[in-house]
Amino acid sequence: MADDKNLSDDLEDMIGDVKEGAKKAADKAGHFADDAKEKASDFAEEAKEAAKDFANDAKEVLSDGKNVAIISHLWLIGWIIALVMNNGDKKSEYGSFYIRQMLGLGIFSLLLGFIPVVGWPIFLIFAVLWLMSFIGSFSGEKKLTPILGEYFQDWFKSL
Repeated sequence: MADDKNLSDDLEDMIGDVKEGAKKAADKAGHFADDAKEKASDFAEEAKEAAKDFANDAKEVLSDGKNVAIISHLWLIGWIIALVMNNGDKKSEYGSFYIRQMLGLGIFSLLLGFIPVVGWPIFLIFAVLWLMSFIGSFSGEKKLTPILGEYFQDWFKSL
């Protein structure tokens, strides 16, 4: 019987130790959960701030006519994208200037490029004019395409 009593006491001690260990583990888990909740909240705040900064930067970039001017030089699809970007209340004179220049260069190079014998030299001339315009759009200055630039601005002034 004494062995049963010692065994019972040992069992009760073990159960007490297990309960105490479970309480400690629950406390640790609670502290860990609180820390994780706090870190998640801090991360969410930082993410919101970063998203807000990114949105402001994106608005600034899209409102800049220089970007529209550069994009308008990326052949037909770039010209269409620049035209859409430069539409409505976001319209900038700088972007419109290069949209008109590129429309004129594109039309002339397409029409004159198919003329037999002189098509290749004309294409090369227009490639040089395109490169000059592209460099001008990076510089931030409105540089007219030689010879035809003033006409492009006049003919396509509605853009």
